[in-house]
Amino acid sequence: MPGMTSTRAIRADRAQALGRYWRQRRVNFMAKPGACELVVVLDHLKPNFNVAKIFRSAQAFGARELHLIDIGPFDPAPTKGALKHVPARFLDDISESMALLLGEGYQLFALVPDLGAPLHQCRLPRRSAFIVGHEEFGLSFDPRAHPDIMPVHIPLPGPTQSLNVSVAASLAMYEYTRQHGIG
Repeated sequence: MPGMTSTRAIRADRAQALGRYWRQRRVNFMAKPGACELVVVLDHLKPNFNVAKIFRSAQAFGARELHLIDIGPFDPAPTKGALKHVPARFLDDISESMALLLGEGYQLFALVPDLGAPLHQCRLPRRSAFIVGHEEFGLSFDPRAHPDIMPVHIPLPGPTQSLNVSVAASLAMYEYTRQHGIG
């Protein structure tokens, strides 16, 4: 039957990706925090779209860790090994992440198009955490309802309203390292 081989191949690829995910997630427990006090919180992102790319950027910019909020298994191959090296906390709810970070003295920043101050005009303390939301639906909460979270945006002079979430997270990490003279 036509298509049968491709369906089997797709299933086999998915099974291999799932196996890689669980193996690398087990190894992640041994990952050492990056050189920066920077944390990136991934709030309900689609597993196989931008998570791996953000892991790669987090490793490149020396992030301390990533918080993955209610994100299921994803293919770790595009991380190019970063899942093994960037500590990750797999949490069920954004409030868990907020409580942990606030308890550790972090300033929380939510990246939101057209809300809050421009990112490059904010003073980013050493202990900064950036929260990025779902590719289609944005954040799972209203940042205006949380006085301990500072909404920030990346100014875009063109007609596009927002950036891809992995690009926005990377720009936030870059701005953090630029302000702190890292790299």
